Amino acid sequence: MTKSTTCRILFVAVLLTAMTSVLFGQEKPNVVLIYCDDLGYGDLSSYGATEIATRHIDKLTQNGTKYTNAHSTSATCTPSRYALMTGIYPWRKQGTGVLAGDAKLIVPTDKVTLPKVFKQAGYKTAIVGKWHLGLGGSVTKNWNQPIRPGPNEVGFDYSFIFPATADRVPTVFLENHSVIGLEAQDPIMVDYQKKIGQEPTGEENPELLKMQASPNHGHNNTIINGIGRIGFMTGGLQARWVDEEITPTFLTVAKNFLEESKEDPFFLFFSMTEPHVPRMPSTLFKGKSDLGYRGDAILQLDWTVGQILDKLETLGIAENTIIIFSSDNGPVLDDGYLDGAAKFKNVHKQSGPLRGGKYSIFEAGTRVPLVISGPQIPKNKTSDILVSQIDILASVAQLLNLPSPADARDSHPLATSLFGAAEIGRPYLIEHAGCLAILKDDWKYIEPSHRPAYNKLTDIELGNSTQPQLYNLQHDIGETKNIINEHPEIAKELQEILENEKLKK
Repeated sequence: MTKSTTCRILFVAVLLTAMTSVLFGQEKPNVVLIYCDDLGYGDLSSYGATEIATRHIDKLTQNGTKYTNAHSTSATCTPSRYALMTGIYPWRKQGTGVLAGDAKLIVPTDKVTLPKVFKQAGYKTAIVGKWHLGLGGSVTKNWNQPIRPGPNEVGFDYSFIFPATADRVPTVFLENHSVIGLEAQDPIMVDYQKKIGQEPTGEENPELLKMQASPNHGHNNTIINGIGRIGFMTGGLQARWVDEEITPTFLTVAKNFLEESKEDPFFLFFSMTEPHVPRMPSTLFKGKSDLGYRGDAILQLDWTVGQILDKLETLGIAENTIIIFSSDNGPVLDDGYLDGAAKFKNVHKQSGPLRGGKYSIFEAGTRVPLVISGPQIPKNKTSDILVSQIDILASVAQLLNLPSPADARDSHPLATSLFGAAEIGRPYLIEHAGCLAILKDDWKYIEPSHRPAYNKLTDIELGNSTQPQLYNLQHDIGETKNIINEHPEIAKELQEILENEKLKK
């Protein structure tokens, strides 16, 4: 590195620190991260949806900045959440794929994490909602005793979660380390390999289901609340949730945390379950969207966001609170249950102009809504800079004038862009959906892969091909024409960057 380059880097670092101080002065802003599950780029009216109105998120967009080139790192939930928490690309570590409900914790307890950055700056931290990053030190665990390590051990002062996803057992809430509502005389047992106990399953007793499972998806094990799940569970009858009450429960807990923390700087990770399957919205929202239960779930999501915004206003802390709203990956219609979502495929464009969806290396897999509002953040602004959720960790550290965490080596400090008015994005981003792709400027290169090109179960193009692919997203955001033969030099440049990233330890 030359002396002049070093000087330029030091100058930029000093400038960014100064800008951050100007932006927020000495008062630390509260931060609420609202993280949705399987919400697509085209699912919000602020992102172009015409068949559904998400007015509360629209209001958030009007009061902040909407990003049109923002990404999760991965096209599925566990790896995206791992990247968000650690600042490390999940494909660098084995075992970061979609986890079973009984998986062990995959977030390291001895490394930097997003909540630990906030704690270092004196914040109260909490997670409320979906976790899906594993619990305990092994797959075999006793659900009837406190389970460690978990969210508390990776930086959250308080946690109220369910372990994985709503379609997986155990279907229970945990507060900090313990299952809520557990009775000693009715212990919980969980098994993902074989049936346990005598409770009916979706496969054996489909007549007991209020929502039929899609064939060959695996959502036909233990029936809970009339819905077949992935995995087998027995016991814990009083501890089991009712699907229609999951979101109201999480919302109540989140509001309580906001009330209790209003006098101190806080970070709340509000991890919502909508519109992930099984979609079973509260009675208040059933039939309200004219798009089936998936549309109803999105309306419920939007209303819940409005409730959080109203609570911040009531507490008098809205003006000093940053709201980050995004989704862990792209959308899917039929992901295990015959809930009618697929029949609206040609009515509501859940991916907007993008190709693919959840599980896909095409853009709809990882290009997701991202809206950020708060003090000093421009209102009603649209930005097309390249950013990723993985950058939140380093950007928060920069915002709070903390050193850039060395452990979070894939996270870029973009505080003045994400939390201010600057237009500085990442130089490039690696996308992950089984195979890898790289985005740089207007170009996208997808490495060759022998994986299937199409997922028949979900009716989604996965984007895999035995031939390398190159797209110019400025002119072809739908990735309809592979132009690698027309621009071999660009493909070669991107391929070399990708291969060099793979070699990094």
